[in-house]
Amino acid sequence: MIERSRAGFVHASWRALSLLLITQVVAAAPSPSQPPLDEFWRNATIYFLLTDRFANGDPGNDPAVGQQRDADKYRGFEGGDIEGVIERIDSGYFSALGVDAIWTTPLIENVHGHVGENSWGTTYSYHGYWPLDWTAVDPRLGNEVTLARLISAAHAKGIRVLADVIINHAGAPTAIDPKWPTAWVRSGPSCDYKSFAGTATCELSFTLQDIRTESDAAVELPEFLVDKWRREGRLAQEQTELEAFFARTRLPRAPKYFIVKWLTDWVRDYGIDGFRVDTAKHTDPEVWLVLKREAEAALADWRAANPERLRPDHPFYMVGEIYNFGVAGFENAAKFGLAYEYGDRSVDFYQCGFDALINMGFSTHARQSPAALFSMYDHELQGRFVGKGILNYISSHDDMKPLDPARTQPYLAATKLMLSPGAVQIYYGDELSRSLVVPGTKGDATLRSPMDWRTENTREGAQILQHWQKLGRFRQAHPAVGAGAHQQLQAEPLVFARVLADDRVVVALDVGNEMNRIPVGEVFANGERLIDRYSGEQVMVENHAVHLSGKRAVVLLARAE
Repeated sequence: MIERSRAGFVHASWRALSLLLITQVVAAAPSPSQPPLDEFWRNATIYFLLTDRFANGDPGNDPAVGQQRDADKYRGFEGGDIEGVIERIDSGYFSALGVDAIWTTPLIENVHGHVGENSWGTTYSYHGYWPLDWTAVDPRLGNEVTLARLISAAHAKGIRVLADVIINHAGAPTAIDPKWPTAWVRSGPSCDYKSFAGTATCELSFTLQDIRTESDAAVELPEFLVDKWRREGRLAQEQTELEAFFARTRLPRAPKYFIVKWLTDWVRDYGIDGFRVDTAKHTDPEVWLVLKREAEAALADWRAANPERLRPDHPFYMVGEIYNFGVAGFENAAKFGLAYEYGDRSVDFYQCGFDALINMGFSTHARQSPAALFSMYDHELQGRFVGKGILNYISSHDDMKPLDPARTQPYLAATKLMLSPGAVQIYYGDELSRSLVVPGTKGDATLRSPMDWRTENTREGAQILQHWQKLGRFRQAHPAVGAGAHQQLQAEPLVFARVLADDRVVVALDVGNEMNRIPVGEVFANGERLIDRYSGEQVMVENHAVHLSGKRAVVLLARAE
């Protein structure tokens, strides 16, 4: 384990303002002067992977905690680990996809036992969302040395790393795992989603231990953590750092702020570039602003200590999971403007430290035509969501209504996602058409099968992967794709432009077999030489159009270098 140096940082401005901001910002209306989100993050391509299901780079850590093989199908550990992700980073796999950031499921140590009292069967914490110790890497996935190597390897390729973080709950109290003290966690009532209390100060699941995030009452460290850290030889260090943290921030020694300290340590020690926040609407929202401010300070410290860091220095990024959040027309649209309506309280999570929210409506919206989809999203992102971030996806680890789960139209699904306004999430295996219909699984396990890397070497797999790669690299080279303004230039075949300052592109879909005239309007000047980034063909603009020969499913026009 790497020795940590986490104590002693002083940030006077945050210390003076933190408690004031906590009490004021949630109730504040969105400020028209609030700067827009960095265009990099508004356009980013983020690859989301379940670490245990992605790649097994170190079989030696598979039995790290004596894991039994008695889980129901895909509800136990399958061997994927941090080393497997590193191998794929080093091989250039993510770079070829145009990936800007990798988001892994939580890497912190999870409970060691299992639960089995529900219809989904015997389940272990392979997914990472059942925390045991927020200060340690799960030994089944690696250690702090491999985590440091992961981030260094990603940064060396120009790729940023997002950590999946949890404050809402601790893991299940299994037969071999401890119960958290009642001062830290609640027992009931079950969430009914009829009010703020019925969503945020309630028990989300009987298999979890809900943290009392509404409480500012001081608590002591749980005895089981004290004993664990003592056995591991780091009790004094952890206690010293906690004392320094609470002295610096003047925050109450409440459960949520212990966890803020533990989560932001990973940023300060290793240079994590952002957080994906789990179960955000189930937690007292003021804590997210504190987490964001502390994470920004931690990243500034890490950057100051690492002058050879990845540049440019994009802002720390925080994207939230507000379950059922979706831009216009989603099934629960009545609950969403820019704020989430609890019934008796309205919370704008964009005012609570979040740069972006995961857009759970996209897989529903993407069932319409590309023309309708793109126009709809441009209307939203150039309107009430202007300057704000959303993260679109066609599939994920817990959305039981993905787009095209059997992968019957993989090229069209990829095209709709990767050419839509907004940032995009590639869920591991989207790019290889990993099926989301797996016989013999229960519940969301059907979404979480291991990556079958053999597909990469098949003719069909290589072709769909190449399609994703071309679209991904085009997005990466042109922020206008996700962050620019959309303009439809022609209806049949569909031709549209995206413009962000001097970054300009024109895209055509499903052009025919003859010499095809593709209008470019005023986006490009007559005489400019363009390149189709999909085929590599170069053309000249004449009479505000270009001509390409042959049938083309996708044309990606940009200025030739």
